[in-house]
Amino acid sequence: MHNSRPPDIVLVVDDSPDTLKMLTDALEDAGMTVLVAVDGEQALSMVEKVSPDVILMDAVMPGLDGFATCRRLKAKETVTHVPVIFMTGLSETEDVVHGLEAGGVDYVTKPIVPDELLARIRVHLANARAAHGARTALDTLGRVLLAANRAGEMLWCTPQAAKLLARAFGAFEASEFKLPREVRDWLRRAEAGPLPDPIRLASPLKLSLAYVAQIGSDEILLRLVESDLGDEQAALRAKLTLTQREAEVLLWVARGKSNRDIAEILTLSPRTVNKHLEQIYAKLGVENRTSAAALAMRTLGGR
Repeated sequence: MHNSRPPDIVLVVDDSPDTLKMLTDALEDAGMTVLVAVDGEQALSMVEKVSPDVILMDAVMPGLDGFATCRRLKAKETVTHVPVIFMTGLSETEDVVHGLEAGGVDYVTKPIVPDELLARIRVHLANARAAHGARTALDTLGRVLLAANRAGEMLWCTPQAAKLLARAFGAFEASEFKLPREVRDWLRRAEAGPLPDPIRLASPLKLSLAYVAQIGSDEILLRLVESDLGDEQAALRAKLTLTQREAEVLLWVARGKSNRDIAEILTLSPRTVNKHLEQIYAKLGVENRTSAAALAMRTLGGR
């Protein structure tokens, strides 16, 4: 079958002409497109014009070294997901740690073995595509999601979430963004279990953060909710004696969303949505979604 996908673009950042020639030959022989930068500043300028699929970074360069270059690259939204593989003659543990802390995903020592490097590139390309593809899919489904640790440091967010946060807080870089103190205190409560109540963010947009799930040992998935939506959910919850999740499901039912749509928006399975609806019908004393939606709209009618 013909592969219509364009060649992978590799940005090689190294100040050694011999290394650049060897890598360019090996990568082009493997069918990849190679871009070359001879220092960190040139690399930063280059990614403003073209977004590579993977970056090979020399750690030791005059001027801006590879570690500092990587940190600045990772602060750019267009390349934050791009894997950076460090190349260097250094092999001390502290140098490996330094590279990984700067945002690198791997570390190869010189002299470089081309076949080994190509194998590593393919693994990291596949991993990056899977992760970035999943987050892009989340975004196209309208999911305004982000992940943070308990210290309030953002780990990643969908593009839609980034746009909302930029509107709320001005200049915004996901890799440098830290949630406010009250949110950090709220997140630490996740150690004891799910967080049922959304928390309001102090901003002109009056956004709220709602807990979705714990997805790692210190990675909490959250959903951004705009104030009107959050207020309506709170009203349904209070006036109809619903749980937070039931109020969310009912509000989307009232807005005409199908069970599958609601499942996608709330990061649930369609089966779980059905179970919530059964509980909602029982609590409201209705028999179907039309009656439930009508009751929800009447409840919100005075708002």
